[in-house]
Amino acid sequence: MPVTIDLRQAVLHKVHGQSEEDLRSMIEGSVDGPEAALPGLGVVFEMVWKDIGKAKQDHVIGLLHRHLEEITPGSVTTEQG
Repeated sequence: MPVTIDLRQAVLHKVHGQSEEDLRSMIEGSVDGPEAALPGLGVVFEMVWKDIGKAKQDHVIGLLHRHLEEITPGSVTTEQG
């Protein structure tokens, strides 16, 4: 019988044991990267979200809200040149 793991487990398995430099590289390589990387960022964000407390969560929500007010749908990614 095949072993199946869910997305969270797969991402956590992939990043478990990585150095801080490796984690930074994974995150920076995923930002504005292929859409296939977005679920992994979501799992990492979820881990941080659960750990930061309400005051920092409120700060993150404020940052997100400001960024969302500044963009036009369709221009979410930035071009690098």
